Parts: sequence; structure tokens; C-alpha cells
Amino acid sequence: MSKILVVDDAAFMRMMVKDALTKNGYTDIIEAADGSIACSLFESEKPDLVIMDITMPNKTGIEALRDIKAADAGAKVIMCSAMGQEAMVVEAIKLGALDFIVKPFKPDRIIQAVTKVLG
Repeated sequence: MSKILVVDDAAFMRMMVKDALTKNGYTDIIEAADGSIACSLFESEKPDLVIMDITMPNKTGIEALRDIKAADAGAKVIMCSAMGQEAMVVEAIKLGALDFIVKPFKPDRIIQAVTKVLG
């Protein structure tokens, strides 16, 4: 079973993502509230997939993505962004993000992205 790290500074967003994943059989889920925590958890937990917000305090999703990909070039990361963050989405894809989900999102969009990335 795949281990998934969900990273967002908003607890309700983490809950929404976690809820969608759980309903679709993904039960091994870890959470982080910012990019710094995400990087630490990535190192210690070695998740199969990271679903990460772009805009966060302490360390942004872009910075965390850069660090995670430096630590593990094969890391699978899906970014989440609000409307109007196209430049950051392009940056994230250049840095190796495999997909992105635009907020507000529907649960089936999360599952579609996860299924695509995890195969």
C-alpha cells in the first residue's frame, strides 16, 4: 500500500485531501503543516507520494519540492495551487512535479492525479 504525505498549512485542506484518499483505499497518510516539516518527514518516512500546497509559511511548496527532489530525484510530487498561480505551477513542473491540482478541487480530481502518478 502506498504511503502518502499531505502537505498544506490549512488543516481543513489536509483533511479534505486525506478524506478523498481514505475513501479510495489509501490509508497510510502522513501530514505536514509546512514545507520544512514536509522535508523532515520525507527523509524519515520515505513516502511513495507527496501532495503539497505551493503557498505555505516557513518553506514554500516550491522550496520544499526543490529540497525533496535534491534528496531523491525519483520522488513523486503533486502540487496544489490556488487559481492565478500559473507561474509557480510552471516552476513546479520544471522542478519535477508530476501533476498539479488547482484549488478548490473536487475529490475525484485528487484521486485521478494520485492514480496517474502511482500507476
